[in-house]
Amino acid sequence: MQVQTFCLDNSSPSITRPDFVQDPEKSLVILFGASSFLDSPERVQEVCRTFSGIPVIGCSTSGEVFGSEIKDDCLVGGILQFEWTTVHTATVAIPDPSQSFQVGQQLANDLLRHDLRGILVLSDGLQVNGSELIRGMNAVLPESVVITGGLAGDGDRFKQTWVIRNNVPIGGVVTAVGFYGDHIRLGHGSKGGWDYLGPERRVTRSEGNVLYELDGRPALELYKEYLGDRASGLPATALLFPLALKQDGRDDDYLVRTILAVDETKQSMTFAGNIPQNSLVQLMRGNFDRLINGACEAAFLTKSDNPQNTLAIAITCVGRRLVLGERAEEEIEATLDAFPQGTQQIGFYSYGELSPHAKGRCELHNQTMTLTTISER
Repeated sequence: MQVQTFCLDNSSPSITRPDFVQDPEKSLVILFGASSFLDSPERVQEVCRTFSGIPVIGCSTSGEVFGSEIKDDCLVGGILQFEWTTVHTATVAIPDPSQSFQVGQQLANDLLRHDLRGILVLSDGLQVNGSELIRGMNAVLPESVVITGGLAGDGDRFKQTWVIRNNVPIGGVVTAVGFYGDHIRLGHGSKGGWDYLGPERRVTRSEGNVLYELDGRPALELYKEYLGDRASGLPATALLFPLALKQDGRDDDYLVRTILAVDETKQSMTFAGNIPQNSLVQLMRGNFDRLINGACEAAFLTKSDNPQNTLAIAITCVGRRLVLGERAEEEIEATLDAFPQGTQQIGFYSYGELSPHAKGRCELHNQTMTLTTISER
């Protein structure tokens, strides 16, 4: 396998197709760029034309990752030419979040073959219930198939996101690429690093990813009490205070959930993934050192076999960037330093991350550093 990464900005506006890209069935281009490319798609389309005949996948970001740097308003990418592995892409429109489970099933069925080993998913970041999307895929795929990926971002604006379909950035779609054969190696790791804030609360009313009541009180009203003056900046300020969703009430097994929207009339909050009724949740806040250490731990979990020809994809939540501020680049540097020398890294700040925990089925995460390594052996 051969890998090349690139960053297109005003100083480097174009990319030349490398000579090693020869077999379309064993090639893949991955792109991450600003949400503004939805309105001005020319640069994305130019890259797609450069790689005509090659599968190109990609999505919008809340900041692009290139090596150990965070970029904005750029287009970063990775070019992969496999030696043995074949790839196939599938894209499905998602007209409404209520269709997330069915879309996940359709994507999985479109990609399922006997030699499918892994899938990388990139989804619209606003028009989706990430939990249901992954639940639909898990319902179709065998547990041996590794699923990772993320939800497209739009900074702290929550207005528009895009995913590439037919070489054009477009909203309201989910795309995925399947990797086939026995030589592909997909490493994965996902870690948080947040601290708890306040007591545990019981979810007393919810529907899917919409939370209405905690301990019998309107959820938004209670949440605003913790935010204080920051409440006026919702939903963006909610990125600084996500919710921990406890699994069976255990502190060591939880998912993090980020708010996508609030409804003042209903006093409800819409999250990127499900908030099951009767579950326990707890507010969280950032701890600089723990967030950065969490990113480093995620890198160690990936266990790349072939660092000289490995692409690492870092998908990390925009909330982490907002909390870390000027120190945000430290978590990107930490992951690259933890990888074996020679690993190349791209990625993006997202509205949700898709990955298994250390093992098992894929789940939706929020506010984590989630890493995928792609290599062959």
